[in-house]
Amino acid sequence: MLRELSIRNFAIIEDLTVSFSGGLTVLTGETGAGKSIIIDAVHLLAGGRGNSEFIRHGARKAELGGLFQISHAKHPVYKKLEEAGIEIEEDTIILRRDVHDTGKSVCRVNGKLVPLSVLRDIGASLIDIHGQHENQELMDEKQHIYLLDHYAEESLAPIYTTYQTQYEEYRALKKELSSISIDEQLMAQRIDLYQFQMKELEEANLKLGEEDELLDERRRLMNFNKIFERSNAAYEAIQGESKGLDWIGNAMGALEDAAIVDEQFKEASEAVTTAFYALQDAAYQVKNVLDELEFDPARLNEVEQRLALLQNLKRKYGSTVEEILAYYEKIKVELNELLNRDEILQVKERKVVEMEAVLQQLATELSTVRKTAAKDLSEAIMAELRELHMEKAKFIVNFEELLHFDSNGKDQVTFYISTNVGEPPKSLPKIASGGELSRMMLALKTIFSTSNGITSIIFDEVDTGVSGRVAQAIAEKIAAISMNSQVLCISHLPQVAAMADHHYFIKKEVEHDRTFTSLQEIDTNARIEEVSRMMSGAEITELTLQHATELLNMANARKMQMR
Repeated sequence: MLRELSIRNFAIIEDLTVSFSGGLTVLTGETGAGKSIIIDAVHLLAGGRGNSEFIRHGARKAELGGLFQISHAKHPVYKKLEEAGIEIEEDTIILRRDVHDTGKSVCRVNGKLVPLSVLRDIGASLIDIHGQHENQELMDEKQHIYLLDHYAEESLAPIYTTYQTQYEEYRALKKELSSISIDEQLMAQRIDLYQFQMKELEEANLKLGEEDELLDERRRLMNFNKIFERSNAAYEAIQGESKGLDWIGNAMGALEDAAIVDEQFKEASEAVTTAFYALQDAAYQVKNVLDELEFDPARLNEVEQRLALLQNLKRKYGSTVEEILAYYEKIKVELNELLNRDEILQVKERKVVEMEAVLQQLATELSTVRKTAAKDLSEAIMAELRELHMEKAKFIVNFEELLHFDSNGKDQVTFYISTNVGEPPKSLPKIASGGELSRMMLALKTIFSTSNGITSIIFDEVDTGVSGRVAQAIAEKIAAISMNSQVLCISHLPQVAAMADHHYFIKKEVEHDRTFTSLQEIDTNARIEEVSRMMSGAEITELTLQHATELLNMANARKMQMR
């Protein structure tokens, strides 16, 4: 749930920090006090679109922060955090977003900088904002199949998992077929190109590690004179007559004689003896190399030509010999497919037909399960609608079969509803009445609130356009939803305010020619006055206070029954 919300320099809010609890929290206040601004701030915090116009006049940036506590170990947000490489400690997630006057945003999740898309993805798992006229997930026809599948998850999951595996293999095979199915002229051009390239690479006879060996050999050949002169000088200095090795031999003999007489020379004698034989071995090695050294201008030219060939091939086929050889293997396979195109096509086409038969069977099973679940869902939603005084409403889940397979099978699912007797059902998003739309949304949200995995649900004046017994029904339905998810609700209805577990009052004040918005949780007496104001308007009388008290008492009794 959303535990704490902080807002700085956002619209008419200078500095606001508020803590929230579970259950139903209602925010009320006079028109223009800034209730919707708070929702706008939460919307931006969850990754909504924002710009510099939200920044309070005179400030350089708007700062938004939210602390969420996750109580469910299998909450879908954990997977999203893992995919984004974000750690979570003590079941706490902190979202932060700064909107600068340049229009740019800086987003953080648990202190880690993230792109706006990641913030939006994570925010969607934590917050579900509903406004009266917004196109919500429930009002998006493309989402209806996912909602139905979620409702039928227990019975649908095993078949759906198998279908997904088969479908991905099917898509890959279709992609292979598409790559093979090219026109004759293009195919002939590719065959010629691949054959030329393969011949060029085969004649080059490339070997791994060859380039490094050639570079080393070229370096030796180009520095032949220096190598010969310096190695010869070294040999003469060690092995030449009356040179280093002779003098060290003399020192070795002398120290051996001294060590016989005095043991303190023994260590020095052994060191000189070791050095003598090491120098002798080094001299032999140098002499062997000198005997084999021979400058070959023709070989240097061969090396240069070979290196030039390698560079030319690297420009065409890859930055390394390894990449060039990998490219050779790739075009070898592709050339074989082109030369044997008809045979390969037949094999793959037969495989596609076989896979389509399997997919058709699985899609049929999916559809059967969905249609069974759809009947249960329709009954559950109509029961909710009856409680919302839409007794005549008829809700159905409409199925149409797609011509081709998609990731969900072959079902196209759309929620249809008829709210008046004699009127044919229409697609849910086409309902015109704001009051009916609000009640439909609440009915659906009641069904899905226990399983959608959303941490916090926010209703922004979804009760507009209703009154009387319908208003009371909506209030009770919102309260019912809050039994499973934290609900924050901005409302003008006294019935909704009376059902609140926590009631915040939003007011707007002017100080030093600047407007400020403040938010404060109100106690029982203040709640009576606020509900009284909502019932009667600006004037509060003893009678309206009595009615407000009665409404609050009735709401408390109803909540006790619901629990």
